[in-house]
Amino acid sequence: MNEPRRGALITGASWGIGHATAVGLAQDGFDVAVTDLGVEALAKTVAAVEALGRRAIPIALDTRDQASVEAAVATAARALPGLDVLVNNAGVPSPGKPAIDLTRAEWDQSMAVNLTGSFFMSTSMGRLLIEAKRPGSIVSLASTHGTVGFAGASAYGIAKAGISHMTRMLAIEWAAHDIRVNAIAPGTTETESRAPNLKDPERRARMLTRVPLGRFGTAEEMAGAIRYLVSPVASYITGQILLLDGGLTAY
Repeated sequence: MNEPRRGALITGASWGIGHATAVGLAQDGFDVAVTDLGVEALAKTVAAVEALGRRAIPIALDTRDQASVEAAVATAARALPGLDVLVNNAGVPSPGKPAIDLTRAEWDQSMAVNLTGSFFMSTSMGRLLIEAKRPGSIVSLASTHGTVGFAGASAYGIAKAGISHMTRMLAIEWAAHDIRVNAIAPGTTETESRAPNLKDPERRARMLTRVPLGRFGTAEEMAGAIRYLVSPVASYITGQILLLDGGLTAY
C-alpha cells in the first residue's frame, strides 16, 4: 500500500511567510492544512497550493483558545493522514511602545499569540506524533528581537526569546521519539505586516544601515529555510535557531 503524502500544518498562512511556506511545501510535495482566524482569509493560499496539484485544507484557528488549538490539529490530522510537520508562524507585531508605557493587556496579547499559542500547538502536535509513533518536525518563528536587544519591542522580543528556548527544551524531550524541533529567527522581512513601518524612506534607510547585506529579507527566503529544516537533508538538526538576518546579529 502506498504511504500517504507528507502533510504540514501551517498557522497564520494567509499572507507573508506563512503563505510562502505553504506554497513552498506544496512545491516540495506536501499537502497542507493552513490556518487563520477566519478561513475566508486563506482563499489566496488555498488557490496557490491547489494550482500546484496539492491539497489545501483551510482551518479557522485562534491560538489563544485551547479548544481551537486542539480542534485544528485534530482536523488537520483527519484530513491529512501523512501529517508530520507543524510550522508555528502565527503571531502579532510589537505594540511599538517603551516598556514603561506597555499595558498588561498588550503584554498578555503578545505572550498569548507569540509564545503560549505556539507552545500549545507544539504540544498538541507532539502528542499526536508520539501516540502514532510517527517521526515529525516542528519549526517555529523566533526573531532577531529574541536574540539581541531592541528598544520599544520588549513584549515581542521577550516572547520570541521564549520561542527560542521552547525550541531547545522540546527538542530534548522529543528526540527519543524522532521529533525534531527547530526555529528560524528572521530579521526584518518584506511582508504585508511590515510594509507600514518600511514606507518612510528615512526610517528604512536607518534600519538598513544595521544590515551588512544592505537589504531586508523576503518571505520566500524565510520559507526556504523552513523547507530545508523539515526536509530529509536536515535530519540531524534539532534544537537549533537559524538566524536569517542579512548579518544583523554578526556585529
